[in-house]
Amino acid sequence: MENRPSLDKWLEEARREQAAGNIGMYLIHNGVVRTTPKAAVRNGEDIKTPVTGMRFSYDGDKVNAFVEETRQLEGIYMVRVWLNEGLLAPGDDIMLVLIGGDIRSRVIDALNRLVGSIKNECVSEEELF
Repeated sequence: MENRPSLDKWLEEARREQAAGNIGMYLIHNGVVRTTPKAAVRNGEDIKTPVTGMRFSYDGDKVNAFVEETRQLEGIYMVRVWLNEGLLAPGDDIMLVLIGGDIRSRVIDALNRLVGSIKNECVSEEELF
């Protein structure tokens, strides 16, 4: 498991950057390993066995490409991403994403787009039972 960065430090650093005056909103996504299986949550499958862990990995080059793409979106001035890796337990952080931008709708859209791209195209996650 990699060292998780401090969200407080990320926000402090963001407020000192040159573009900070353009930012009217920050959003943070903190993905966490849960005990409820993904298939039960997303598909409504009747799975009673709890998740005891997760094997998680990612393609760093793909993640970096999506981060750069997100930075190019109109009104987005801050993008930070951290992903964990390895064998994770319930409650462990999977990922942190920070987006800062000018208005709420752009920041929400950017966060949704980036997290979706990472989850759908960059990571490998195997739930363990």
